[in-house]
Amino acid sequence: MTKLKFGTFLAPIHKPGQNPTLLLQRDLEFVTRLEELGYDEAWFGEHHSAGSEIYASPEIMIAAAGERTKRIKLGTGVTSVSYHNPLWAAERMVMLDHLTHGRVMFGLGPGSLPTDAAMLGLSQIDTRELLAENTDIIMRLLRGETVSAKTRTHELFDARIQMAPYSDPLFDVAVAAIASPTGARLAGRNGIGLLSIAATLTADGFDALQYHWGMLEEFAELAGRSADVDRSQWRLVGPFHIAETVEQAYKDVEHGIEHWFDYLQHVAAFPQMDVRGTDKTEMIDFINTSGIGVIGTAEQAREQVQRLVDQSGGFGTLLIQGHDWANPAATLRSYELFALDVMPYFQGQAQPMIDAAARAEAVREGQADEHRKAVEHMTDKYQAELAGKGAS
Repeated sequence: MTKLKFGTFLAPIHKPGQNPTLLLQRDLEFVTRLEELGYDEAWFGEHHSAGSEIYASPEIMIAAAGERTKRIKLGTGVTSVSYHNPLWAAERMVMLDHLTHGRVMFGLGPGSLPTDAAMLGLSQIDTRELLAENTDIIMRLLRGETVSAKTRTHELFDARIQMAPYSDPLFDVAVAAIASPTGARLAGRNGIGLLSIAATLTADGFDALQYHWGMLEEFAELAGRSADVDRSQWRLVGPFHIAETVEQAYKDVEHGIEHWFDYLQHVAAFPQMDVRGTDKTEMIDFINTSGIGVIGTAEQAREQVQRLVDQSGGFGTLLIQGHDWANPAATLRSYELFALDVMPYFQGQAQPMIDAAARAEAVREGQADEHRKAVEHMTDKYQAELAGKGAS
């Protein structure tokens, strides 16, 4: 890939007990600032319990953000399609596609919180089976088919979307994947993108990136959809926090990194997300030494992005995982530094300026050398004239 895109993936993970009205407004203002900084995408999650991930509807967040922005693309990160009627889920995205003039992206997932599924009487096995069934139904509907189908939660009779999408071709659709091959298989079978939420995860020697895309391509070929998939449709999610110095970055994340670790270890309960640490120092060190993310400087962030490019073989978009490791001001500053000193290196903007500066330096050095030679020449000439006068 010659030019990476960048964005944010907002679950979000806010510490419970804060004013939810202000948190929602702050997140929307944050997305408008990201658009000003040149970010390409913002994704909003869906969760219904546990008090931290407070977006009950990513579609509503997209509608609100869509009215505040003009360019940045807005996605469901992800719609828990196992909880929804697939017809209405598809219809809502088509409506948003029109309202945003083609800026929507449709992320599909099973629903991540066991406490969400439990309120609907669903197990984690149920939600994954429903994801596969509903993804197939949704894609058939979005591609204009009339669908009759029955799942354990819904039944459709000659169902059809009443509006064609605004986007032509269809807006981006992507399936979420953490570590298992389920998401990659679904993406390949349906000819859609992949959203690797645990892109930087390396636990017990298991590296999701080594086979995710290969699995997708294999299933796309089996389904006759190889022409529909491309690495530009692959999005990787990972956590970063950067500052002007390593010391400042470490100090910043002491604000809230403990809640993030506690949430992933005990609430979200992803067995694949092997995050370790019992105090702030251990947690910060784990982020940096495990390869999961970066707490440090722009230079370290550039190195991490390059590792992901090399490790994956190429992808389309890097999404910075939203978190409240630092306070809002320091968090925004991290995204500003990322836009200023990381993104240009992967979008073809940094090297031409670096080369121009090197050429200017070479000219200056050449001019200095010419000046030195001219001075030496004039000095030699003057000394020769003096010597001639002395001899006469």
